[in-house]
Amino acid sequence: MDQLKKQYRNVFLEIGKSKEQIDAKIKECVNTFFYDENERIYSEAGTDMGYLTDTGNNDARTEGMSYGMMMCVQLDMKNEFDRIWKWAKTYMYMDEGENEGYFAWSCRTNGEKNAYGPAPDGEEFFAMSLFFASHRWGDGDGIFNYSHEAKEILKACLHKGENGRPGYPMWNRENGQILFVPGSPYTDPSYHLPHFYELFGEWAYEEDREFWKRAAEVSRKYLASACHERTGLSSEYANFDGSPMDKDLPWGNFGTFFSDAYRTAANIGLDAEWFGKDEGQLSAPLKMMKFFGTDLEACRCSFKIDGTPLERPVLHPVGLLATIAQGALSVPFDESPDSDFQTAAKWVRWFWDHPLRKGVRRYYDNCLYIFALLALSGNYRIY
Repeated sequence: MDQLKKQYRNVFLEIGKSKEQIDAKIKECVNTFFYDENERIYSEAGTDMGYLTDTGNNDARTEGMSYGMMMCVQLDMKNEFDRIWKWAKTYMYMDEGENEGYFAWSCRTNGEKNAYGPAPDGEEFFAMSLFFASHRWGDGDGIFNYSHEAKEILKACLHKGENGRPGYPMWNRENGQILFVPGSPYTDPSYHLPHFYELFGEWAYEEDREFWKRAAEVSRKYLASACHERTGLSSEYANFDGSPMDKDLPWGNFGTFFSDAYRTAANIGLDAEWFGKDEGQLSAPLKMMKFFGTDLEACRCSFKIDGTPLERPVLHPVGLLATIAQGALSVPFDESPDSDFQTAAKWVRWFWDHPLRKGVRRYYDNCLYIFALLALSGNYRIY
């Protein structure tokens, strides 16, 4: 693969922002996210570890920890990357029991596990960020042999339950789809990252590469079916055919467009930027932009994926704005006044003008904000 020579779009430049403005915004937001005493998400622990806090729940989650590692490798922040990874491997990694080889999805900030189950979106981000770290900085020793650690995570994700190994895999080996949790009979559209699977198909253990290449194709086709043909919306949890999950779980109903589902548009945008392979999914972010229209107040409630509004307020409005804006990467640049790009450009401008979220609920929104900032500036790259 020759991805390192790829030219990455800078959509902020396309809407008229200067390089100096863009660089300054990134620097300010990253400093706030990692180091501002009042607003940071990241905290150092001891002399060589660090963690990201879900400020709404006061815990550390594999979602946020793996997101933090991806941010750090993209920003060339090796010290912070290694600190986060060591904390995750020290406190979250499970070396025995049914979930041996996986990471506990939630821990207290002192490292004590809140649960002994994993969340597959964490594992896939851990693996991808570790591969990038290997290629950007080189492999070290022990847990800092990044490429080995990434391969071992993916091996567990696919081969748990085989040859007497306890537990369940994170992917359905028959249909190629990621699961909401190991062994579950449904998936989460926002977990589908075909752009990651393309690279896993190059860098995982050789015996698994064909699976990952198939998973990339499967996920693009899946996203085309999971995103509504008119609105572009997807549900938080969904069946393997893409339809919204139609039953309640003990912790609620997740067959609607709500917090998890916001990430789907961002993922499609990044896949468009990295690989540009279209199985029908690349049109979804633009459909979302047109569905929500020009009134940001429409982003204040939840919806069924057909666009029916629900009496349920949005918990993460900044995250929703950020992910829709990142979806602009799926819309080709076009200067003509009535082009689809002009619709996308409105969302990018709204995002640019909106600051990071403050307060207790800022964690999820600001993670998605930093990713959108990197992606739209051409700084979310393959290494």
